[in-house]
Amino acid sequence: MAAAVRETPTPNSEALRPDQIPHHVAIIMDGNGRWAKARGLPRTEGHRQGTENLRRILQASGDIGIRILTLYAFSTENWGRPRAEVQMLMRILESVIDRELAELNQKGVQLRHIGDLSAIAPRLQKKVREAIALTRDNDKLIVNLAFNYGGRGEIVHAVRQIIAAGIPAEQIDEQLISSYLYTSGLPDPDLIIRTSGELRVSNFLIWQGAYAEYYPTPTYWPDFDEAELHQALLAFANRRRRFGRTDDQLETNE
Repeated sequence: MAAAVRETPTPNSEALRPDQIPHHVAIIMDGNGRWAKARGLPRTEGHRQGTENLRRILQASGDIGIRILTLYAFSTENWGRPRAEVQMLMRILESVIDRELAELNQKGVQLRHIGDLSAIAPRLQKKVREAIALTRDNDKLIVNLAFNYGGRGEIVHAVRQIIAAGIPAEQIDEQLISSYLYTSGLPDPDLIIRTSGELRVSNFLIWQGAYAEYYPTPTYWPDFDEAELHQALLAFANRRRRFGRTDDQLETNE
């Protein structure tokens, strides 16, 4: 998974230089249900196809040279969906761990979880923790699975931990709060991709994404393939990240 110049295997694709590849990419994997509805299929089939798509995007991310991939799989608000759908999503997560863990470990993928595991069934909690422990030392690609995750809840959790630690108010700054988030120790995302055409952040990485580049695509998640990922990375490569500064300031520093 070296950061060499690679081309996505699509006609007339443009190669990306290593310095153009974002270090940390996050994806809001949206549109499974609408993908299924458009094909006259049950929503459950859309979620199954979306899960199958994970394999190729993980492979493509590693091949391209992305170092960290954060995937929004299940939000704290998703508990409000029909009970049968929620139960099916839990079964899918468990089956993915059972089916894919050995291969992911062999390929050097380090699995992490961001969110609150406490609301998930104990058996599934155990499997998630075992997967994290097994892959802890891998360093080819870090994959954060945001499952039962909400950005506001994450900040509340961090504030409570800071208070519990007895840290004086005058010592609290952005760096300290970042160190108490679920993503502690990791750089903020450079690029956040949202599939399905929706134009909202949906409570995802609202602290960490403050200066991320956003890339919406109308493509539903099950159809978001290597070529689509490549297009998102090309769009990122053609943007100029100012971080609050002006173009003149950036040119002076170059």
